Amino acid sequence: MKKLLIQLSVLFVVVLLAACGNDEESQGSDGGGEEEVSLTLWHHFSGEDTRSQTMRDLMKDFEEENPNVKLDIQAIPRDGYQTRLKTVAAADEMPDVFVMWPGTMTEEFQNGGLLQPINEFLDSKPEWKDEFLPGSFDGFTVDGNIYSVPTGLSPTSFLYYNSKLFEDNGVEVPQTWDQLLAAIDTFNQNDITPIALGNKAGWPAQSSVLSSLADRVTGSEWFLEAASLEGDAKFTDDVFVTALEHFQHLAEVNAFQEGFNSIDHTQAEQMFAREEAAMLIDGGWALTELANSASEEVLENLEVTVLPEIEGGEGKPNAISGVVAVGFGIAKGIEGEQKEAAQELMYKLAGPEAQQATVNSSQLVSYRVQPDEEKVTSLFIKVNELLDTVEMSPVYDGVLTSAGTDAINNGLQELLMGEDPKVVAEKLQQGQEKGMQE
Repeated sequence: MKKLLIQLSVLFVVVLLAACGNDEESQGSDGGGEEEVSLTLWHHFSGEDTRSQTMRDLMKDFEEENPNVKLDIQAIPRDGYQTRLKTVAAADEMPDVFVMWPGTMTEEFQNGGLLQPINEFLDSKPEWKDEFLPGSFDGFTVDGNIYSVPTGLSPTSFLYYNSKLFEDNGVEVPQTWDQLLAAIDTFNQNDITPIALGNKAGWPAQSSVLSSLADRVTGSEWFLEAASLEGDAKFTDDVFVTALEHFQHLAEVNAFQEGFNSIDHTQAEQMFAREEAAMLIDGGWALTELANSASEEVLENLEVTVLPEIEGGEGKPNAISGVVAVGFGIAKGIEGEQKEAAQELMYKLAGPEAQQATVNSSQLVSYRVQPDEEKVTSLFIKVNELLDTVEMSPVYDGVLTSAGTDAINNGLQELLMGEDPKVVAEKLQQGQEKGMQE
């Protein structure tokens, strides 16, 4: 009997130890009581500008704060990002969390059943949701459901200029289109590139230049009607062809440096930061690259205004094209703890602390937060003040279908190399019609 009791005791200890071992394994490798969760994350914050560095720091912080969540991160350069994302979207192989754009991309991804709404998650954090500026969620909303929150604000077509180069060459800041053409002529005579342009990917000419330039000529209502295909307005109308002719004329008078279709927008921003060009027509995102690339002396010389008005145009002369910036989407297929981790990652990258860190990296935001003036550039403060005095007009790729956007991006590259504006207009009309039928 004694021997039997000893054997039973040993057996009990073995079973108990095994149970403890299984319990430790169930707690995960960190012993924190949480099962390991894996998420794939795609983003385009791959550069060395201040905003990209801030976003990557936030991702790193999330990993350190959540050791049970394993992130498989892919950082894809901006110019190739949308193409890569749309390719996996077409194959229904979306990453779990990903940077996406408001407007057309949100609508197309939602129509394809690729996204899941975040209404409940947003409503659970009213202290976060209620601090966004009015209209911030509009571009990410389809049929009453919200699919992301903006990580910034993206006016797309500021006219940045170097005041020292203007003063040294006796050039006035252009208020009219004729004055802009005169400024271009003077800088060319003095062997200074008038406007830096990096249009390798096609979208800078469309988003940063045409969106505001064409609006000056056609007005916003005409563009929205033409894009909807529901009224009489068409992109083949004379008024739009005239806008394209104005843009093409800039290339004809050598407004841009040679090879503008072979460098990207970051290279153009760096060119402007080195004072190799007098002007730069670019979005609010340029502020972070200029903060990283320009010297303190150069930054003090940089000023900002809007594109000049075009005589006889239908658009508002003080408007600037713009939308809220990108947000993070969550793929429809993930559930349970993976979904919860994805939502918390979104909050980490777009929550109140992230919005403060973002604005302090010289990135405009659509959130009620003030920048630390000791951390941002003087140019950022000037841009922030300018925004209080202008109205927003539509950005072409925020309204056009993907097919329409591709048509105008490619068409503008051809236009600047001499293509007939009427041909470019016809390609846009056909592209938009094709996109609306898909």
